[in-house]
Amino acid sequence: VRKITDRIQGIMKRHAFTLKLKPGCATEYRRRHAAIWPELIHETRESGVCDFSIFLEESTHTLFLYQVLKDETSAAGRAPSDVSLRWRDYMADLIEVHADNAPKAGCLTEVFHMK
Repeated sequence: VRKITDRIQGIMKRHAFTLKLKPGCATEYRRRHAAIWPELIHETRESGVCDFSIFLEESTHTLFLYQVLKDETSAAGRAPSDVSLRWRDYMADLIEVHADNAPKAGCLTEVFHMK
C-alpha cells in the first residue's frame, strides 16, 4: 500500500488509505470500534500513531482511514504485531480482505493540502 505522507508540525507525517466495508456491516463495524481493545489502542500509540480517524461513505461502503504518524518509522511501515493480527482476524468478516485476512487497502494520491 502506497502511503500518503507529508511533513506537518516538524517530523509528523500524514497517512491516508481506504478499505471496503461489506454491505450491511456498518452497524457491527461501529460497534466493534466502540469497544476497541485497550491493548490495541496502546500498541497503536506506542507504534507512533498519534491521531487516527475512520470515516465511512455510506453509499459506497468505503472506509477512509487517516493517521498522523510521529515519524517515517511509525506504524504504517511496520510488520503487524500479534494484537493487530488478532484484530485483523476479528474484523475480517466485515471488510474486504486477502486470503491472510489482511485488509484490501486502497492507495490514495494526495492532490491538495491546505497548510
